[in-house]
Amino acid sequence: MTDLSRRLIRYADLRPCRNAFIDTRSPGSEEKENFTLIGPGVSENPNQHVHIPEPHGFNIGAARQPGRCLNSQHSHETAEVFIVHSGHWRFMWGPTADDGSIELREGDVISLPIHMFRGFENLGTPQDVSFLFAVLGGDDPGKVTWSPRVFDLAKRFGMVLLEGGKLIDTAAGQTVPAGARLQEPPDAETMARLASPSDERMAQGVVRFADLKGNPASPLAGPGVEECPVIVPKATRDGFQPGPIVGWWPHGFNLRCLKMASGASVPAHVRREEEVIFVHKGTLAVTTPDSEIVMGAGDTFTTPKGLPRAFRATSSDGCVAYVVRGGDEVGAVEFVAGKAA
Repeated sequence: MTDLSRRLIRYADLRPCRNAFIDTRSPGSEEKENFTLIGPGVSENPNQHVHIPEPHGFNIGAARQPGRCLNSQHSHETAEVFIVHSGHWRFMWGPTADDGSIELREGDVISLPIHMFRGFENLGTPQDVSFLFAVLGGDDPGKVTWSPRVFDLAKRFGMVLLEGGKLIDTAAGQTVPAGARLQEPPDAETMARLASPSDERMAQGVVRFADLKGNPASPLAGPGVEECPVIVPKATRDGFQPGPIVGWWPHGFNLRCLKMASGASVPAHVRREEEVIFVHKGTLAVTTPDSEIVMGAGDTFTTPKGLPRAFRATSSDGCVAYVVRGGDEVGAVEFVAGKAA
């Protein structure tokens, strides 16, 4: 019997790290909280709590910030996708955050290309603590590259980054180990390689919640149930065509939005790839032969591969969930009753 509780992360049980990165003490960034839900993530603090270390082929993380709190300009080696769970956010790109920007609200999704500087801030008031759900590509998403300005500020406030990505907080009494090599800011050649794409290209990585449309060919579609494509890199065996986000950079996963009316259900079925469910709104019951769990808004669950699962929206106003499926080419659905997609 599978202990599903070990695969469920309640929003109320999230364990943040408040000094995960080199910009922790930089003015405007002090109040941010970083979370590593599934996989090692990209934290520079070895004490960052990992909720579920099991490899999935992608990483799941999150950020929670009060209004006017900033996540500084950095670049990733693998895909970085954000789902706005709450609040009003601005995403900025370029080494000094002035190459371009876009504002997103609840339910909107942005996939940020690799090898470019990006940052983000909560545009609410200091009392508006808001939450982003994040997906990073690969089992090992590597370490981030910070813009030169971030290094300058970090040095002023006692944060030192070593080669290999380990953070030293000298303001908290930590010391740089003897013989350790400091991480240097990116040189001119690296900066040129991390140039920002055009605004038109950046727009190809954004989907508004209001524009999500159900795929009638989805095997999960039925009365009161829509499965909307968000990131589909290539045609899949469960009836989805590429788009609306494809990306000229690799993702290694699909992202869907599951919209269910109150009382609507999806019959028992099996998946052969990793499946992580994040509930955006409402409540969702996930039933397996072993047990049933009921997820609320902000909860995350990773379904065991090969285990039958059925879904039911149990809240009076229905349910919206975002589902990450492993691999660019998602496999067919196998219904337990013998029907296959």
